Amino acid sequence: MKHNYLKLIVILFGQFLTIMDIFIINVSIPSIQQSIHASNGEMQFIIAAYLIGFASFLITGGRLGDLYGRKRTFIIGLIFFMVSSIACGISSGAAQLIISRFIQGVSAAMMAPQVLSMIQTLFPKHEERTKAMGWYGITIGIGTILGQFLGGYFSSLTVFEESWRLIFLINIPICLLAVYYSLKQLDESKMEVRQSFDTWGVFVLSAGLFGATYALTASEKEGFTVQNLLLVAISVCILIYFIKNQKDKLKKKRSYLIDFELFQYKNFNLGIIAVSFFFIMLDSYFYILSLFFQDGLKMSPLSAGEVIVFQGLGFILASVFSIKLILKYGKRALIVGLGFIIVILFLQVVFFRIQADFYLLCVLLFLHGVGVGSIIPSLANIALSGMSEKLMGNASGVYNTFQQIAAIIGIVAIGSVFYYFLGEKPLVEDYHKAFSIAVLINIFCLVFSITAVAKVPDYVLPKRKI
Repeated sequence: MKHNYLKLIVILFGQFLTIMDIFIINVSIPSIQQSIHASNGEMQFIIAAYLIGFASFLITGGRLGDLYGRKRTFIIGLIFFMVSSIACGISSGAAQLIISRFIQGVSAAMMAPQVLSMIQTLFPKHEERTKAMGWYGITIGIGTILGQFLGGYFSSLTVFEESWRLIFLINIPICLLAVYYSLKQLDESKMEVRQSFDTWGVFVLSAGLFGATYALTASEKEGFTVQNLLLVAISVCILIYFIKNQKDKLKKKRSYLIDFELFQYKNFNLGIIAVSFFFIMLDSYFYILSLFFQDGLKMSPLSAGEVIVFQGLGFILASVFSIKLILKYGKRALIVGLGFIIVILFLQVVFFRIQADFYLLCVLLFLHGVGVGSIIPSLANIALSGMSEKLMGNASGVYNTFQQIAAIIGIVAIGSVFYYFLGEKPLVEDYHKAFSIAVLINIFCLVFSITAVAKVPDYVLPKRKI
């Protein structure tokens, strides 16, 4: 079992890289923009390209792992992540950086499903798997904090010009270490029955997801223009065709990309519902919180970053102690954790004002991080629990895809509500009103997550006396 924990550390390198590179670029935006002379629109797509590539190919990445081996797919993802990071680090213009970030996101999509799949296969017993998912949560917290810290640190270095390039080049030694230990420590796992790869399915699904995520991401800044709405409609039609195409292939026993047997697992469906509403809340909350702090409360980016770091610290701490709570109280601990987040959000509505004490902000964000950190690892555990090995990669890819699409929908939809109540010439009071309404919608989303978790069968997260 100790050997399995060594393998866990190796695969969590992939999760760490995936999360860190979502956040590491945010603080470096001014430096990058000045260096490569990018417009505001180009900078938006430099950030979004990673998420679009990531969300569009997660299901494909999961299926590749099932068919050709999770270890092999994980290592290939690491290699391409390293190469695309080098391409990002030496980019001379916005177009090259956008393309490189997109490939980086696709590479992350090759890794992420394998991480969840291999955790499930390495730790089949509930107790051990819960502990492993706790470390999965800790890795997310470390990646979030370290990404923001390193982004600011490297961008502020004055030793040489264009130090922002280090935010990408730092991935090289991490990837090399991860590849070396993956080759040395990981065992191969895949479906026992060899099947051909559904290339047409990949093309159709990727086109539908790419169009949808691109349109939703563009709508964040441009609004729901006719062009964006048309692209969403076309993408939905493509995805409907994809579902019909996949069902036909399953009936005819031809190669497929998604096995709809996944949705016969009650805990998988409930896990998808819970994580979707949770991430609609979470990512929109981070988005509006940053706007509220910097534009509403007039905090400097550095001060806002310092406060938000406390959130990450709470996340890491909760990922450690929530393991024992989940093992002892089962799903009841998750329901209490979700309720705890609701209470903290209500307190933030009351106390996040212009006169708010800095330390009070830190405490409330720390407590919010504690709540979030106690939830995220177990949501994946719910969805993937009891899944057969042949479906594991498929399930991981679908789970991650729903999570990412939900995050984008949350930013666009709840962000739009925030801007609507903000008005054209907002005062501090308007920012607080808009923040409060957006947070109330977030609370409504958490109620849906609580309802889904409450319906999860007890055997999925059984109680244990420890």
